Amino acid sequence: MEFVDTHAHIYLEHFEEDIDKILESAKASSVTSIFLPNIDGSSIETMIKLEKSFPDQCQALMGLHPCSVKKDFEEELKMMENWLGKRNFAGIGETGTDLYWDKSFKEQQVEALKVHINWAREKDLPIILHSRNSLDLSIQIIESNHFSGFSGIFHCFTGSLDQAKRILDLGFYLGIGGVVTFKNSKLDALLENIPLSSIVLETDSPYLAPVPYRGKRNEPSYIPLIANKLAEVYKTNVEEIAKITTQNARKVFKKKSTEI
Repeated sequence: MEFVDTHAHIYLEHFEEDIDKILESAKASSVTSIFLPNIDGSSIETMIKLEKSFPDQCQALMGLHPCSVKKDFEEELKMMENWLGKRNFAGIGETGTDLYWDKSFKEQQVEALKVHINWAREKDLPIILHSRNSLDLSIQIIESNHFSGFSGIFHCFTGSLDQAKRILDLGFYLGIGGVVTFKNSKLDALLENIPLSSIVLETDSPYLAPVPYRGKRNEPSYIPLIANKLAEVYKTNVEEIAKITTQNARKVFKKKSTEI
């Protein structure tokens, strides 16, 4: 049995003191691959350092998180474009839109997302999308800028069935994490109408830990807890959840992030 965590920020300071144990625990839990979406310029060095230390488990992505899109976002994007020219990455992200914390940079977030879409086109890479309180906006931008072969993941999906269908029509996948285990999330009921072939697993570590660790630090070894819940939803076993979601993750991330 093999799992993939398609979204984890385990290069953050939350894991500084025990990252070796975190990755050992992930391996012991059959989580063999962990994808690392970037946040901003300040996180690149530690992310790449982690990938170099654990190349068999960790794969780096490059992008600017929408919450980090500020007045200097164009300078940040130039830095990331430089990195994309220097070496390979497994994907583009995390990017997208976020209208939960701060709406004042909405136009800049949209502009930055379009830049990321162009990178995905140029590099033939998947894109990882963050869409908190802005899912319709992110979907609309992807629909308007879609191109042949374009794919990726709508990370931390908690939207409606109609939104899910629009995403699947685009050839994108839904990233499902700890929220599906929350008692009042209602995500489990929605997923009954979504094919397992469109689902990938994620933790968003250190955030959104599944039950029974809700409110505590999340980590990749908790992926089987998410899979257990999905086994209930899809009326199957955990082995089948592992098999299908891992196949899906491999379809998304066709290219590995390796040094040139």
